[in-house]
Amino acid sequence: MTSELVVDVQPKEISIALMEDKNLVEFQKEARNLSFAVGNMYIGKVRKLMPGLNACFVDIGSGKDAFLHYLDLGPQFHSYEKYLKQVTSNRKKSFPMSKASMLPDIEKEGTISGVLKQGQEVIVQIVKEPISTKGPRLTCELSFAGRYLVLIPFNDKVSVSQKIKSSEERARLKQLLQSIKPKNFGVIVRTVAEGKRVAELDSELKTLLKHWEETINRVQKATKLPALVYEETSRTVAMLRDLFNPSYENIYVNDENVFNEVRNYVALIAPERTGIVKRYTGQLPIFDNFGITKQIKSSFGRTISYKSGAYLIIEHTEALHVIDVNSGNRSKAANGQEANALDVNLGAADELARQLRLRDMGGIIVVDFIDMNLAENRQKLYERMCQNMQKDRAKHNILPLSKFGLMQITRQRVRPAIDVMTDEDCPTCFGKGKIKPSILFTDSLESKIDYMVNKLKVKKFTLHIHPYVAAYVNQGIVSMKRKWQMKYGFGIKIIPDQSLAYLQYKFFDKHGQELDMKEEREMK
Repeated sequence: MTSELVVDVQPKEISIALMEDKNLVEFQKEARNLSFAVGNMYIGKVRKLMPGLNACFVDIGSGKDAFLHYLDLGPQFHSYEKYLKQVTSNRKKSFPMSKASMLPDIEKEGTISGVLKQGQEVIVQIVKEPISTKGPRLTCELSFAGRYLVLIPFNDKVSVSQKIKSSEERARLKQLLQSIKPKNFGVIVRTVAEGKRVAELDSELKTLLKHWEETINRVQKATKLPALVYEETSRTVAMLRDLFNPSYENIYVNDENVFNEVRNYVALIAPERTGIVKRYTGQLPIFDNFGITKQIKSSFGRTISYKSGAYLIIEHTEALHVIDVNSGNRSKAANGQEANALDVNLGAADELARQLRLRDMGGIIVVDFIDMNLAENRQKLYERMCQNMQKDRAKHNILPLSKFGLMQITRQRVRPAIDVMTDEDCPTCFGKGKIKPSILFTDSLESKIDYMVNKLKVKKFTLHIHPYVAAYVNQGIVSMKRKWQMKYGFGIKIIPDQSLAYLQYKFFDKHGQELDMKEEREMK
């Protein structure tokens, strides 16, 4: 299996697509101005104590107050609290962690009002982004994640990933980290650290310690609360950190700054693989070039077709996700309804595992498969689903089919599920049901080109239009595009763009900035 990462950087958002054997399996989309990401740390103030929930709300500068439960304070909260007071009491003096005093753990059955008070300053880390009506979920057990290690302040334990099965390797890693980690820091050794040399682990440990020192410096300098004191790496680099493996063939990026950022990160973790990071400079939009736009439009939405006419219906509710499996108009198998149901269900299990990763669906997922009478067929389906979900990085749990033919899945949810609207608004009538004559569309485009060239004096620009319209504009020996170029100059470029609706268009200048050429009635 080969993997490719394609990064589409736009002025307002960044989209990342992970392809396995040319099939889209993971998709992340994030606004570029979004600051409340999982892993970010803030120094905030306790806004309100909720003794009934044994929790409090903390102001970290988001629209909604963030939620912090007593159990998320961490056993070493007293040590953390004392160190924070020392740091903020003298903003010019540095306080090394090696000299921090470790106090007894807080009580497991304690109360939030016995530990915190309203207005108190706390350093918190986001563990869940705002989802639906809920604000971010916080923890005071701070952690800095790297590729091989996770650094945990106010802790002295070294833990090794359970996925490393060799007892000799586990003992080697544990002993190694015990010898190089500084006092009052704990470390979690990740699965990919298996077989790594001490130099690689020591280098990353020093990088993570530097992040901690920079965070404390920002805490000392923070005069206005709440304040961001540690920002998780960019979405692209964070995804790379968790996913990077030797099967990556290419990483394509269409933005120079993000390209340099990704290349620098790959050079840090795998210097011999730096060549796989490539800058995309083609004229076509990057997702169109790699066939991703079409896969996005066919893989999202309420109804998802898979093989031989069968399809899934996916509904999102506040409490859970509900998925219905339908055989559609496929013909019955020669050996009866049971074999037909098994075939449809196994195909649904393959597509469902992909959909969970692709949409990043979390929480409770209930799947209504087609009823099967034989116990061995139900077991086959359960085993197939478990096998498919092994590729999923999110923590999950799958229960066998219930007597009603329902499968229940829980999957870790740390951010809202990706929901891409695949229905297109009509760009010419804007939902009114009436459009201008479509044969006049190219005349309208020409008038806009004329205005841009002769009135605005923009000589070089790119026109993005739907591929069908582009084919019409480019047809013939002396095409409409050639006529426009001869009349208005050869700075005109026509780009077919699959993300646009029919009769929709966009103008971009030579720097890639969009030029708004919509008429006033189009803006309503």
